[in-house]
Amino acid sequence: MSRIRTLRQRSVLLVAMVAAGASVLAGCGEGETGSSSGDKNFVQGTGQITKVPSGERQAAPALSGKGVDGERLNLSEYKGRVVVLNVWGSWCRPCRDEAPNLAKVEKETDDKDVQFIGINTRDLDRANAEAFERNYEVEYPSFFDPSGKLILRFPKGSLSPQAIPSTLILDRKGRIAVRALKELSERELRSALDPLTAEK
Repeated sequence: MSRIRTLRQRSVLLVAMVAAGASVLAGCGEGETGSSSGDKNFVQGTGQITKVPSGERQAAPALSGKGVDGERLNLSEYKGRVVVLNVWGSWCRPCRDEAPNLAKVEKETDDKDVQFIGINTRDLDRANAEAFERNYEVEYPSFFDPSGKLILRFPKGSLSPQAIPSTLILDRKGRIAVRALKELSERELRSALDPLTAEK
């Protein structure tokens, strides 16, 4: 009996350890997601902000589809501008916390040739995403991507937006210059964005 009890205890411990590991790899605490690109080199939710020198940047993939508002949205239309690409979900508490920061910086950089675009993911009901945008006064467009298909377009080995929330900043040539696997403060966002708006 004692051996059976010991085996049972080990099984419970193993299950608990696997569950804990899964939660560490998840981006947002609610409705977590796995690695979107399938790339095991980058760990989600690290809080890391990666800045890439100009000569080492990779092009972002072509993204197109319908927006939260139902209108057609195409990332390529914004080439020549600095693009802030934010992955969010209405169910995600860190996304709700950072939304006012993004909305404020977006308004303040409107005259600096900067375009903010969201990728709304894992919201199966468009109405939840629309309510989020109203509540946080998000005026820039967002792709409606409930299944995460757009996120999967980022190739293996690239700086893909693996966490929710996460933010990529693309330079004027459409290349990934910054990736943040965290909720961004106003200060952090401006610090990452300002050098790119100064680039010619």
